[in-house]
Amino acid sequence: MPSETTDMQPAPWPLRFEPGEREARKAAGEWLGTNLANAARTMAHEKPETIAISDGMQALDYATLYRRATDLARGLRELGVEPGDTVSFQLPNWSEASILNLACALAGFVINPVIPIYRQAELAFILNDCRARIAFIPDSIRSTDYKAMYGELRARLPGLRHVATVRGSGDLTFEAIEARGRESTLALEPADPDSAKLIIYTSGTTGQPKGVIYSHNQARRPLWASVETWGLQPGDRLLMPSPVTHVTGYAYGLEMPFHFGTRTMLMERWDGAEAVRLVDEHGISFMIGATPFLSELVAGAEKAGTRLESLRIFACGGAAVPPALIDRANRHFANCRSFRVFGSSECPMVTQGCMEDMTLAARSDGRVTDWDVRVVDDEGRAVAPGSEGEILARGPSLFRGYTDRQATDEAFDPQGYFHTGDLGTVTADGVLTITGRKKDIIIRGGENLSAKEIEDALHTHPAIREAAVVSMPHPRLGEGVCAYLIPAAGDGRPDAGALTAFLLEAGLARQKCPDRIEYVDDLPRTASGKVQKHILRDRIRSTMASEAGA
Repeated sequence: MPSETTDMQPAPWPLRFEPGEREARKAAGEWLGTNLANAARTMAHEKPETIAISDGMQALDYATLYRRATDLARGLRELGVEPGDTVSFQLPNWSEASILNLACALAGFVINPVIPIYRQAELAFILNDCRARIAFIPDSIRSTDYKAMYGELRARLPGLRHVATVRGSGDLTFEAIEARGRESTLALEPADPDSAKLIIYTSGTTGQPKGVIYSHNQARRPLWASVETWGLQPGDRLLMPSPVTHVTGYAYGLEMPFHFGTRTMLMERWDGAEAVRLVDEHGISFMIGATPFLSELVAGAEKAGTRLESLRIFACGGAAVPPALIDRANRHFANCRSFRVFGSSECPMVTQGCMEDMTLAARSDGRVTDWDVRVVDDEGRAVAPGSEGEILARGPSLFRGYTDRQATDEAFDPQGYFHTGDLGTVTADGVLTITGRKKDIIIRGGENLSAKEIEDALHTHPAIREAAVVSMPHPRLGEGVCAYLIPAAGDGRPDAGALTAFLLEAGLARQKCPDRIEYVDDLPRTASGKVQKHILRDRIRSTMASEAGA
């Protein structure tokens, strides 16, 4: 069925709904017709002194969060920010992000989290694309002077009226806007739950970032699925190392406490040893994060001689997760179920893991929960259960379109399914396994090779800490296999011949063995932990071109 192209939300952000979808999802209880402002008001009344969110500097209870967010919302209105305007922030994992997010819900602004590692090129595109009216930034963090960077950018951002600093000084500060709001009597009107709430930009593994739009109605739904599946309770404590400017950090870190009574502890900067200390000291019960977080948490716990007794859940996704890592975590942690999950900026938490089966927890990406998933071939035809194809998804948590309408139209099939671009399988009982990206296939002499399959095999070698496999030019076969490897400490660096022997012994076809090995200290990543394979592909092409010209 076509989308409701004539039934769009008011400018500037028309949202995509299937015919009758809003009414059907509300009738089914999937969308509650409410928003964060109502949930926060309830928690401030019922649990005013209960801590909701903390970071390394402050712990905020529900009453304080609601009061400060109200002041900030009124202060922004006094500055001329209108309902429907976009408010951007480029902050680390600071609790002010929670205050700002709630303020936007209270006043009907659209929130736009921006990943802190982005610089002028990305910022100029994003802030213009989302039509930001004000941006909140730190003075500086480590070697980056954000005030100077935004000062240089202002001429390229005609719609950006204000830049406010957080935990800093300047002409306009977060605290000054709060203070202005305390003197205001402006009424605040929360937004229509069907209107745009959030614009979050894709991680940018290829090309320009895409602005992913969510409505207020959807924000709670993936959280509900996690609560139901994982058995979370009010008072459960989340340690959040993922950036709150990424969809996982945003939803679980900033939104979940208000909807379900959990408590978030934000980590400004990841450190495995510090995370181990925080889990033990604060009774952290669940975590969600990419592969490096789990890997370094396990290593840190092993080194510290602790089994992290309070930790019950670690949902690992956002990047390729080696089965051996999940097995290792489940052996070491005393009471924790670690498992793989699958989702993206557009379709968060399509799976919620396989907690009941530790083999599937490590070797699949989880059971499809609260989503309608199809697996199709290149012609769009459904494949048999267990057969590989592209993963298509639709459901109550699905994003409502991109800021680029053409990109939205291209991303959906006629039945309203979103093309994830991921290849995988789904069994008859709903267990999903990602096998690679459509663009992450290496075509070697006419044979399609899965980079992920090769990576999983390489990860079982004791001398390899992490592997990223990409295509490279091959004079005879068209494409060859290049493996970028981070070596494990103290185990040497096996050469291509030794690794080929190891992979053949493990049962991998000879055609899948790397033609070239590149040892590196680190891999280029997005803020969510995904390896940026386009950078690696460009790097090996450049290296080989230089070698050919030498």
